[in-house]
Amino acid sequence: MATSAASARAETSRRGYHLEIFLISFAALLLEISYTRVISFKLFYYYVYLVIGLALLGIGSGGVLVAISKRIRRAATDTILMWALLLGAVSAGVGYLIVALVRTDTLAIWDYGTRASASSVVRLLVICLAIFASFIAIGVMLATLFGRRPERVGRLYFADLLGAGLACAAVVYLLGSIGPPATIFLAGLILAVAGVRIAARLRSWTIPVGSALAVVLAAGVLAPDILPHQRTDVVKADITDSGHEWSWSALFRVDVTDGTDSKLLFHDALPGSGIWRFNGDPASLTRFDTDPRQLAFAPADAPPDDVLIIGAAGGNEILASLHFGAGQIDAVELNPVTYDLVTNKYAEFDGHIAEHPQVNYIKDEGRSYLARSGDKQDLIWYPAPDSYSAANAATSGANVLSESYLYTSEAIVESLEHLNPDGLLAVQYGEVNYAERPNRTTRYVATARHALSELGIDDPARRILVTTSPTEFTSTLSTILVKRTPFTDAEVDRAITALGTVPGGTLRYAPGHPVEGESVSELATIPNREVDAWYDSYPYDVRPVTDDAPFFWHFTPFGDVLSGYSDSIVLSDAEITVGERVLLLLLLVAILFAAVFLLLPFVAIRGIWVGLPRKGRSALYFTAIGLGFMFFEITLIQRLTLFLGYPTYSLTVTLASILVFTGVGAYLSGRYPHRANRVGLLLIGVLAVLTVFYQFGLPPITDALLGWPLGGRVLLSFIVLAPLGVCLGHFMPLGLGAVAGLSRYPSEYVAWGWAVNGFASVVGAVLTTILAMMFGFRTVLFLALAVYLLAVLALRGLARVKPAPVPASEEAAAPPVSRVPTAASPG
Repeated sequence: MATSAASARAETSRRGYHLEIFLISFAALLLEISYTRVISFKLFYYYVYLVIGLALLGIGSGGVLVAISKRIRRAATDTILMWALLLGAVSAGVGYLIVALVRTDTLAIWDYGTRASASSVVRLLVICLAIFASFIAIGVMLATLFGRRPERVGRLYFADLLGAGLACAAVVYLLGSIGPPATIFLAGLILAVAGVRIAARLRSWTIPVGSALAVVLAAGVLAPDILPHQRTDVVKADITDSGHEWSWSALFRVDVTDGTDSKLLFHDALPGSGIWRFNGDPASLTRFDTDPRQLAFAPADAPPDDVLIIGAAGGNEILASLHFGAGQIDAVELNPVTYDLVTNKYAEFDGHIAEHPQVNYIKDEGRSYLARSGDKQDLIWYPAPDSYSAANAATSGANVLSESYLYTSEAIVESLEHLNPDGLLAVQYGEVNYAERPNRTTRYVATARHALSELGIDDPARRILVTTSPTEFTSTLSTILVKRTPFTDAEVDRAITALGTVPGGTLRYAPGHPVEGESVSELATIPNREVDAWYDSYPYDVRPVTDDAPFFWHFTPFGDVLSGYSDSIVLSDAEITVGERVLLLLLLVAILFAAVFLLLPFVAIRGIWVGLPRKGRSALYFTAIGLGFMFFEITLIQRLTLFLGYPTYSLTVTLASILVFTGVGAYLSGRYPHRANRVGLLLIGVLAVLTVFYQFGLPPITDALLGWPLGGRVLLSFIVLAPLGVCLGHFMPLGLGAVAGLSRYPSEYVAWGWAVNGFASVVGAVLTTILAMMFGFRTVLFLALAVYLLAVLALRGLARVKPAPVPASEEAAAPPVSRVPTAASPG
């Protein structure tokens, strides 16, 4: 069914293919976002960076395959689409099965020289290949359609972006309603149906095969329980086959298991919280009389009138507040699944606690709710609230790369400003090994000290109190109490007395009661002039965290991680450096995959590739725009996480806006193909203004408008990102246009530029996080501007070169890379 290249282009020109590209883009985005949730549950949150890179890699590889394969370029468009759609549908279903059934042991990777280590690496690579392969066919189709319709690229972009935009709007609902596995099968079903449609047009023998494939995929969508459960990492709880209840949300999967008088909740297969049986009588809750939760109430001489709980989860802290006589209780819970379990599914079990006249149980993000609230509180309580990062489980370094805006200096300042004059801020979370590494507790004291100084308070020693006690899930539970006004002697005495009723309760620091050898005691009392030297002398990095770098659990500098990378870890105590090791491993995997699947294919046309001029300058250009795009996008996703409240909302809204407007920018770039130098200078000037705005102008705006309804916040986020998308969308078309005229082989040179850009984008997806952890997102934002400046300088050199004559027989170069529905690829 192959035709000549000219015939293929003529056949394409007779059809619009707008519906096809709409469906391809819609399915691709559903596939990518769903895999980020599956991998977060199966492995850990930080592996989602790899999913983004693998999606980019697969789509880029498909494009390179089209560019270097004469057979594909000469085939009829309908034939390419039919086979790519059906193969893409197969890869979606098979890819999920592989990802779900292959069980990993990520800790064993670091037990070097063992069979388990080698096996774990192989299993991780198999999962990566399964995800990567799911996007290759999508890349082939997009490259084919855009390559054969340069005269109607605007309409194709519109269909592409409409599909991706609607997928962004639908994916959060789909994740919460049918779940990520079924959404993956839905993406495959969309591809299969589109493939059958083209097969019918061609009257191909593949019609019954495609129809059967669609039926299988539809079964996975309509009856997701028939799909195999994800075999979670060995480090996580193996709870997937126990017949218990579970539900997905856009945040994490919640599994419910039976405990003693409780329903235990696992968040992404890590211990999270619980829903406790309650008969409605607070006096019956005597278990709290020896529970460390009482320490949040102990210092005050009377029960608090107003309590705000950030991270209410299953309501255990609500029960404690009722037992200790609190008046009004505002309890904020982020996860809609947990909220529904408490208010509906287990309302009878928990005594209808959400309907208690003293309780206001709220579904919201804690920082966002606090910023919008005009109320003053007597007690603001953070009881290990960041279950998205499994903070209370403190499991084997799982938290290290998880950013949290609940423990930053700005969060503490916000909390203290919402307290009544003698109000109390209480924070509780687990320590893995307090005796040897009280890092979490020490860092929170450091951050509280920094926050107090931001409020003009220079004597933190009278305003901090720290205790610890044993707990079931971790070796130690730390309780840190902070006040804006000094603790009185009576308040300290009451806290110490209450601590005596907690089994194993230990005082680590209280005003007037320093404890020798305790890091928190030293840090609370050390003079300001000596604090930097103290941080330098401490064996781990426990400096304060801010919203600019909210990686609360990152205690080991990457230099130390690299120096000890060849050393095996102690599996029984694997908290330190594992997260950082994983990120470096992901960077290595990204480089390896990108090199093999994006650059190595050029060996097939090495004779042509060697003769391409100015490859160094073009490589610099396409590398710069690939890295810069990732730096901008991931930084702005982080910047909007607090404003939008939900991490998935920030991802999808940021992606949707940049997706749409990068396409607009790419479309507009076609109006001045011969003015690349002047346009480049204009673009870098606009990017400089936008960078300054995003750093200094956007935060005050988002802080002031946190009280807006979610729809208004989403719309504002979409609008403020639009100019950036338009600017970034120009760079790929300008670069491809410049290199296409440098050689007798424009198609191959365009493919080279595409591959280099894809390589940089894949690596940038991981590198962005490493740089943010080391230097903060502000630095990454300005670094993005710097690498785009390098790109403009490289473009000036490329644009000044006189174009080479192109033989009449040479196929037209591929046009700008489409606004592929991934989280990163620059348009």
